Amino acid sequence: MTQTLVKTPRRPRTLALGLVEALSERIRSGALATGDRLPTEAAIMAEFEVSRTVVREAISKLQAAGLVETRHGIGSFVRGLGEGEAFRVGPQQLATLNDVVALLELRIGVETEAAALAAQRRSAAQLALMHEALAAFDAAAEAGRDAVAADFQFHLEIARATGNAHFEQLMGTLGAPSIPRARLPGLEQVDPAERLAYLKRVNAEHRDILDAIAAQDAEAARAAMRTHLANSRERRRRAAAAALADPG
Repeated sequence: MTQTLVKTPRRPRTLALGLVEALSERIRSGALATGDRLPTEAAIMAEFEVSRTVVREAISKLQAAGLVETRHGIGSFVRGLGEGEAFRVGPQQLATLNDVVALLELRIGVETEAAALAAQRRSAAQLALMHEALAAFDAAAEAGRDAVAADFQFHLEIARATGNAHFEQLMGTLGAPSIPRARLPGLEQVDPAERLAYLKRVNAEHRDILDAIAAQDAEAARAAMRTHLANSRERRRRAAAAALADPG
């Protein structure tokens, strides 16, 4: 009796994974092409000798992997390999300080290499645009604004200077909300002198990056970008810790 109770809950999961593997192989081999409709639940049940529950669990796993999509009342269709939802970071994914820290971790991984490539490949015209972005940053800071637009423009120009469209597209997808200050309401309430000093520190880090790119020093550019984004991440981590310590 004990053996039966142990095995029973495991059996459907094993069958479902086996069905996922079988259907995935048909998609990989082209037997089920992009746009094709999957066989009906009844047909899959009959072919693989499994229950409706197993079929639905397998389809759910294929949906989560981005291999199929289900249109209610019509059926399930092949999306192809790796054709899941388009990558994007929406407001709901930047709602908390921890969310902002998570995005900074992604940016550290991507933008450190972007800075190195930009140092190797940038043109004089692209370098001039980076200088313009930092000048706009200074002007916005002196005028009492948060300089988010100019900050993002600087990072976007670096992505463009890689000569690799994927970096530019990813930065464009992240957009200005990826700049941490854009997700931290209340900066305008900070003492103006303190706010200006903070923004000047940020732009000094930007200038270290720009100097390395101008010198075409890939390693220095990589290190300067990592330092800049890591500093931003640590500032957000400290803010998150302070919020937990003083929730009221």
